[in-house]
Amino acid sequence: MTDRIPEAVLFDLDGTLADTAPDLIAALERLRLELGLPAIETGPLRECVGRGAVAVLEGGLPELGPADREAFRARFLDDYQARCWEASRPFDGMPDFLDDLESLNIPWGVVTNKLERFARPVMERAGWSGRMGCLVAGDTVTQPKPAPEPVLAACSALGVDPARAVFIGDDERDVIAGRAAGTRTVAALWGYIAEPDRVDAWGADAIAEAPGVLTALLELRCPRAAV
Repeated sequence: MTDRIPEAVLFDLDGTLADTAPDLIAALERLRLELGLPAIETGPLRECVGRGAVAVLEGGLPELGPADREAFRARFLDDYQARCWEASRPFDGMPDFLDDLESLNIPWGVVTNKLERFARPVMERAGWSGRMGCLVAGDTVTQPKPAPEPVLAACSALGVDPARAVFIGDDERDVIAGRAAGTRTVAALWGYIAEPDRVDAWGADAIAEAPGVLTALLELRCPRAAV
């Protein structure tokens, strides 16, 4: 992918760094139960997670109109915040990749459109809050992704020239934001992608099928990879 080792790596959160869909979907299922609504097929809701709570509620409460869904939004979010890391997990291979970055003293951070009140507890409960170099959330900046502002803010927080950073994400907005900020970009195929066959059109510098290929893709020469 590159002829130089990145000086920092940035990640989207939901669908890239961690599989957070199970806890969001569980909160939706509890809300449906509370409202006396029958169970629904939740598989398709995974693709809604990257687009936020409004999309999850729209997909998970099709019986209700927009005004009614909005009326239950705060209840849904409060429940999710309290239980945001019960079934959520890092994607397979991601812990090893983070270890590889840290073994090379490459800082990493998170750039997410998730509000900080939800993103920070996820990072804390995952055990990452003391390891990440920065967290730029959807309400940390005035213009979230696909605007470049959050990516630029993360690079500034890490003290890295955007041209020396890599941004990894599972949504086209991640690629747009990274390219506009001047970083190299990697599209994460393991995430919440509705149309995987369209990822080529995003214009990312590289496409990764799983976290386990990232160390080789970025040409990192770390002790673990050499074993």
